[in-house]
Amino acid sequence: MKDLTVGNSSRLIFSFAVPMLIGNVFQQFYNIADSIIVGKFIGKEALAAVGASFPLIFMLISFVVGVAMGTTVIIAQYYGAKDMKMVKKSMDTLYIFLFFASIVVTILGILFSKPIFRLINLPADIMPQAVTYFNVYLAGLIFFFGFNGTSAILRGLGDSKTPLYFLIISTVINIVLAVLFVAIFKWGVAGAAFATVIAQAGAFITGIIYLNRTHEVVKLSFRKLEFDWGIFKKSLQIGLPSGFQQTFVALGMLAVMRIVNEFGTDVIAAYSVAGRIDSLAGMPAMNFGVALSTFVGQNLGAGKTDRVKQGFKATLIMSSALALFTTLMVIIFPRALMGLFSSDPAVIEIGSHYLIIVGSFYVFFSTMFVVGGVMRGAGDTLIPMFITLFSLWIIRIPLAWVFSNQMGYMGIWWSIPIAWFVGMVLSYLYYLKGNWKKKVIVRPAKVQPEADTNPPVFE
Repeated sequence: MKDLTVGNSSRLIFSFAVPMLIGNVFQQFYNIADSIIVGKFIGKEALAAVGASFPLIFMLISFVVGVAMGTTVIIAQYYGAKDMKMVKKSMDTLYIFLFFASIVVTILGILFSKPIFRLINLPADIMPQAVTYFNVYLAGLIFFFGFNGTSAILRGLGDSKTPLYFLIISTVINIVLAVLFVAIFKWGVAGAAFATVIAQAGAFITGIIYLNRTHEVVKLSFRKLEFDWGIFKKSLQIGLPSGFQQTFVALGMLAVMRIVNEFGTDVIAAYSVAGRIDSLAGMPAMNFGVALSTFVGQNLGAGKTDRVKQGFKATLIMSSALALFTTLMVIIFPRALMGLFSSDPAVIEIGSHYLIIVGSFYVFFSTMFVVGGVMRGAGDTLIPMFITLFSLWIIRIPLAWVFSNQMGYMGIWWSIPIAWFVGMVLSYLYYLKGNWKKKVIVRPAKVQPEADTNPPVFE
């Protein structure tokens, strides 16, 4: 565990974010490995099928993940206030919620997968493989929720290294099994999904065994879990806006996917591959934003509001520098990156256009996420939710539809950075207003004096 309420703000956030970033990059390799192996050994139809499944998977898990974020904010604030009893109750409450949520989401997803794929106008040649991959993936959702819940708890406690170790091991297992099931056993897209489920299950079970034996706070016993309605209500207060935000973002992704589907298998495959690269490129911003949320949560819980601005400025500088570096890599080597997933010339060409257009504006996305990290750490999620939904549903989706009619599929690509820019501006204006400072859930009994005698690196 790491106490983020004392010490140099810049170094704390950087050292906390980097292991988490590496871990999430490895987690992205679950999806990336599936796409690469499927694209190389089966073909572009299978690649498009796997890619088309992810917006639907995201839609089903997004509400649960959003609500769970509320509990992790509370854990960070209780830990900052040094109330270990409430930290443990918050952890138990999260695990119980995730268990029942995984069962409900799995059942609903399998029942309605075909109707939803039809609703987004998925081409007939892709549909069977997409449904197969999707249903097998959902069968292991309980392990996905379990491991990600454990990782979120550890991050709330300031520990971003432990989840990394298990992610690395599980990613290697996933890649080995995917090659075995797809390339050797010829199980098709189902093999890729089975590999992911087995790897996630191994990561969750191994992680729980290890933590129960070694960690001083995280001790999970399914027979002794205690659900606290008070904490759950506070979690909903913070998490419901995030849950609704995640859900409507997911629905927005399905709406965009429907527009993309109108252009056929080549564009669907290219969009899927470029989206994987895009997700990887966005990882630094997302993880610095999460690190900043934990930093803000702990310091507000400890009553050290003066450190929040320091942390924000440092995080903004670090994440922007990484965003600019990523932009250079993506726009210089777009075809090489696309070629890792597919050998089809049309798919590579279409995806390269996406990367050059969207990748040129990663700094907008990065800034938007970092600013949002401050609000999430304070427990203020309502206004950021409206900003996100406005950027997506009022800006991106209408522009994608209008531009695609005028410019073809490249019009869809241009709608993305425009929406990021609008979201960035609105988020920063709300940050300047300062209302988020009033949303703290855990109030310290006594404000502790600042023990940070070293000036921040980025000032």
